[in-house]
This record gives sequence, structure tokens and C-alpha cells, in this order.
Amino acid sequence: QVQLVESGGGLVQAGGSLRLSCVVSGGSVIINIGSWYRQAPGKPRETIASVTSRGRTSYLDALKDRFRISIDKDKNIVYLQMDSLKPEDTGIYTCNANVYTGARGSQDYWGQGTQVTVSS
Repeated sequence: QVQLVESGGGLVQAGGSLRLSCVVSGGSVIINIGSWYRQAPGKPRETIASVTSRGRTSYLDALKDRFRISIDKDKNIVYLQMDSLKPEDTGIYTCNANVYTGARGSQDYWGQGTQVTVSS
């Protein structure tokens, strides 16, 4: 059973940094694409960053100068480094991974989400 577990969220002051981690477990799995989503209070969930197994990245334009996504293929971890955080970055950050598991092919899996709160 593939599981995604996020960590690294919390309360931080504006201007601070956080690094989110998404550990993908479940036997012999290969992450094809790892993504982070964000849902701010009262707003729909949005894709903020994605990374392929080859390290190709894409970002929400408004965040590309402050956020960095990366992947550790050996440990099956997707990271999101967030710098110069602003109060509007507050929200629930959720990891998604398209994972190859062999017999079942590739499927999308979701984590439970981690809360990020940026105080002014």
C-alpha cells in the first residue's frame, strides 16, 4: 500500500522559511512526478510546484522566485523549500505523487496535508 506522509509544516513569521517533506513509502515504488498543492482559507486548491523523476520542475508563476521543489529518488522524498514566506502563503499544503508500483502500473496518491501558517 503506497502512502504519502508530509511533514515540516508549522507556524513561521513572515520572511521566514520552511521545508516540507513528502515521504512516499510502500515497497518498491518509483516516483514519476511529485507535486505540491496548496489550499488557502476560502480558496480552491492550486498546484504550486511539480518535479519529474528526471528533475524537471514547474511552478506557479507567482511562487517560482521563493519556492523550490526537489526530489530524492533514492529515498523517495519530495521536498518543497519555501523562503521569504508571506501571510498569504498560509494554507494546507498537500503532496501528490504519481507512483509506479510495478504490477499495478502508475497511479496518483495523495498525502493528508500539512498546515503552514505565516504570521505577519
